[in-house]
Amino acid sequence: MRFARFVHAGGVSFGVVEGEPGSGASGLTVAEIGSLPFEEVRFTGQRWALADVRLLAPIFSSKVIGVGRNYADHAAELGNDVPKEPLIFIKPSTSVIGPNDAIRLPPQSQQVEHEAELAVVIGATGARRLDRAGAQKAIFGYTVGNDVTARDLQRSDSQWTRAKGFDSFCPLGPWITTDLDIQDLEVRCEVGRDPQAMEVRQIGRTKDMVFDVPTLVSYVSHVMTLLPGDVILTGTPAGVSPILPGETVSVSVQGIGELRNPVVALD
Repeated sequence: MRFARFVHAGGVSFGVVEGEPGSGASGLTVAEIGSLPFEEVRFTGQRWALADVRLLAPIFSSKVIGVGRNYADHAAELGNDVPKEPLIFIKPSTSVIGPNDAIRLPPQSQQVEHEAELAVVIGATGARRLDRAGAQKAIFGYTVGNDVTARDLQRSDSQWTRAKGFDSFCPLGPWITTDLDIQDLEVRCEVGRDPQAMEVRQIGRTKDMVFDVPTLVSYVSHVMTLLPGDVILTGTPAGVSPILPGETVSVSVQGIGELRNPVVALD
């Protein structure tokens, strides 16, 4: 199933996206549910064309955990060694935005870059100290993420909180997909000013992760308790590069969908 969070004339709801994934927004509908996605699904009977609603980030997160250097080619392009164990950091919940929301470039940085990523959404309550099997059971589904990073501040600060934590630096969406085999999926990023002529910046595959998803979930759960809606970003492949005002960033993960965000300067 594909779970979305969206704005409609009556307010904000969760819903199940219906229709064939390749048909485009005009061929999809969203059926409202009267519960959180992690609970038993209860349809309200209300339904809208997807083109008539505005998608939000698909979930509330108490925290977003990032994983650094989880693709060897990305570690190499930045001149870093591959870590011997997962390298984790936190992005604040205030950094999360949804589809078509603007990535706002802060004046403190002159080098903000995209990072296309598969994002894992936790569904278990109070998940802690999980083994691999428990980690797999704790996963609710997957979405698309963009770990936007102020690269110059990441270098100058010698730690990553400011570089990763600005408002709007964690686009997520367009929805959460469950029952997905994520062993070998394409992760792609395109950037451009013309939606019809986007430049491919990143292409990677999830099979090339240094640490696979169950390993990451288990590792994080031995550090902090994971709650329903928490998100783990699983790292980015090579090809990260600066984004500029007036451009649009498109991040997609095979089997999930596309997440587009315009880039603007923060006055």
